This record gives sequence, C-alpha cells and structure tokens, in this order.
Amino acid sequence: MTERKRSVAIHVPVLTRVEGEGALDLRIDNGEIAELRLRIFEPPRFFEKFLEGRSYTEVPDMVARICGICPVAYQVTAAQALEKLFGVELDPWARDMRRVFYCGEWIQSHSLHIHLLAAPDFFGCSSAIELARIAPDEVRRGLRIQSLGNELMDLFGARSVHPVGIRVGGFHAAPELSRIAAIREKLRAALPEAEALIRWAAGIPVPQDDQDFVSVAVQHPRDYAIERGQIGASDGLRIEAEAFDAHFAEHHVAFSTALFSTYRQQPYLVGPLARLNLNYANLPERVQVLLAETGFALPSSNLFHSLVARALEILLALHEALRLLDTYRMPDSPFVPVTPRAGVATACTEAPRGLLWHRYEMDDSGCVVNARIVPPTSQNQGRIEEDLRLSLLNFGLDQPDDALRLHCEKVIRNYDPCISCATHFLNLNVERT
Repeated sequence: MTERKRSVAIHVPVLTRVEGEGALDLRIDNGEIAELRLRIFEPPRFFEKFLEGRSYTEVPDMVARICGICPVAYQVTAAQALEKLFGVELDPWARDMRRVFYCGEWIQSHSLHIHLLAAPDFFGCSSAIELARIAPDEVRRGLRIQSLGNELMDLFGARSVHPVGIRVGGFHAAPELSRIAAIREKLRAALPEAEALIRWAAGIPVPQDDQDFVSVAVQHPRDYAIERGQIGASDGLRIEAEAFDAHFAEHHVAFSTALFSTYRQQPYLVGPLARLNLNYANLPERVQVLLAETGFALPSSNLFHSLVARALEILLALHEALRLLDTYRMPDSPFVPVTPRAGVATACTEAPRGLLWHRYEMDDSGCVVNARIVPPTSQNQGRIEEDLRLSLLNFGLDQPDDALRLHCEKVIRNYDPCISCATHFLNLNVERT
C-alpha cells in the first residue's frame, strides 16, 4: 500500500538571532521540494531617496544609519566613492586609520555573530544565554573581544554605534597618543584569546554540506582586502567597482521587498567564507599557521565553515590594527581639503557580511542627484535560497517538521543576514501533499 504523505503547515512568527524579519515558504510534494521562497517583507526604507539633494558632507553620517552593526562599512564606502570622484588623495595616516577603524567593526560584528547568533545552533541551544550555561568561559571571551572591537570603533568614530568620526577627506579628529597606547596594549592582550577562539570554533562539529558556488569578494594584490581593491570572483573575474553593473544584476521578485542579485544569471556568495576563499594567501603569517593547525582546507565549499572564517578574520583584524597603530603618529591635519565636482562616484568595500557597493551621481555643488546602494544581504539572498534547497535535500525531507524548521534557521543564520539593510526573515510555512 502506498504511504500517504501528510499536508503540514508550520508557522514561525519571527526568526530569532538575525537582524530583521522575514519568512520562508516551503512546500513538499511527494517527497520533493515543490516550492521554496525566502520572503523579505520589511518595508523599503528609502535611504537612497533620502540622500537625494543632500550635500556630500552629510552622506557619511546619513548612510551610517542604514545599519547599527556595520555603520563603518557604509561610511567608508561612501566617503571613498566621493573622494575618488572629487580627486581627493588621502593622507597616508587617514588611509591607514580607515583600515584600523574598519578592523574594529569586523572584530565586533564577527564576535557578536559567532557567540550570540550562530554558535548556539551547533550546541543545541536556543539562545546565547543557554550557550553561556555550558560554555561560560567561551562566551565571556567572545564578549570581551566584541567589546574591544566596539572600543576601536569609538576611538575613531566618537562612538561605536552610528559613529560620526569620518568625513570626506579623512577624519574629523585624530585620537591622542595616550589613547592609542592604551588600546595597543588591549589589542596585544587579545591575540591569544582570538587564537583560542579559532581553535574552539574549528572544533565545533558542523554539517558536512559541500556545494558548488561562485565566491565574490574584493581582492588586493598585497593586502587581505577590507577597504580597498578590485571586485574578484572565483571564476577569474577581476573588475573595478565602476564595472559592477556590467557583470552583476539586481531584479525584483514578487514575494520579497528586497532585490535579488545575480552574477551571470546565477546566485553567488559574498561574505567571510567568500573572502577567505579568494584571499587566504594574503593572511598574516601567524593566521596562516593557525589555519594549518586546524586542518581547515581552503578554498572551502561548505558554507558552515563561515563560523571558522569569521574567527580567522577576527585574528586578522587584530593583527592589522596592531600593525598600523604601532607606527601611529599625530597628523598635521586629520583631513585634506575637498572641492566637489559633478560626476558619478562608485566604490566597494568588504562589510563584515560581504561586498558593499555604492554609486552616487553628484551635481557641481556637491549634492546628491541619485544614489544606489547594494548591500551584502541582498546579494546573498539568492544563494541562501539555493543553499536551503540543497541543504534540505542533503538533510532529508522526511525529517520531522521541527527538525526541518531548525535546520532552515541554522542555514539562514549561518549567513548572518542583515535583513533591514537589504530592504529597498523567519515565518516558516511548510506544506506537504
């Protein structure tokens, strides 16, 4: 007798431990996925429209409000786009300190995601509070590292949430030598903690779920790319930021308020694992040694290795911040003069969650005529759907509904999606017939 498949609907009002809200519709017919749709239903926030008519001097502070977790990424990308258009040559001090500032954001964002958002999934915990009961030392260590990242952001941004330190042409002010000396000691003391974090993260059992995907990230010939470089892909692409639209496309889908991005008509991956896949040869020597010790082979095709990738990037960011602050000097001026002009400004950097691309049309008085911002999460949305489909097939569609729901959440959280940034998840509905 043929077994009759049940029809089941599961509703999860809110996906916990992510930034923003959305939904996933999953329908299984006769043991096969008939429908899988990742729906982002937060309303558009119209930041690009808000920028129209605003002076270039206002843009860095305004775009910082797009995200409370990665405001530096938005500020640096906007400032660098406008500086390129205006023909501004930053003082080497300002260029180096921008990278230090960005390192602070990577440290705090990655540590937050590892310990408060993602790691509980791999220990069978529903929250970081539960995880702290079974791994108290590890969670405390993670919070210390996160706090240090926030302190580094505050050093150059005057505050760690929506900082206000950046301006087109450099910074508004330069930290005093005494503050630099104090934070250098803290960064140095955090190195062994970050190394221990890598070993801990590498030892967490994660699903072996290899998939075929294209990695896309900023690449630089010498440095591990953070705030500068060209856009590269694992299939050999290497382009300047101005050529983004010639290779990447955004399109609307009926079930989402966020745009889907594709590369050569296919989903692609941005974020820490994509960066590591493309840039691991440029990691500092000590980070490469630890990488070898863990047995973590690169490039990796398992998205669940993103947890270790974030831990490795924390150690990288600590080393980079120390390297640049060890030769810190007080500049004659923290900024250089700026003369606005009309034209199109584009730039890209690596936000903690992946490639961030900005484009501005400016008039000759330095006001925004048109703005377009492509954040990492909207670029990853198609890849998340594809990952869910492949991962569910590997996990087994005959698993209980609760197990399917938890697996879907684990996959989605693994990308550290910033859904609020993506709008211009998880309500889960499962139907079986």
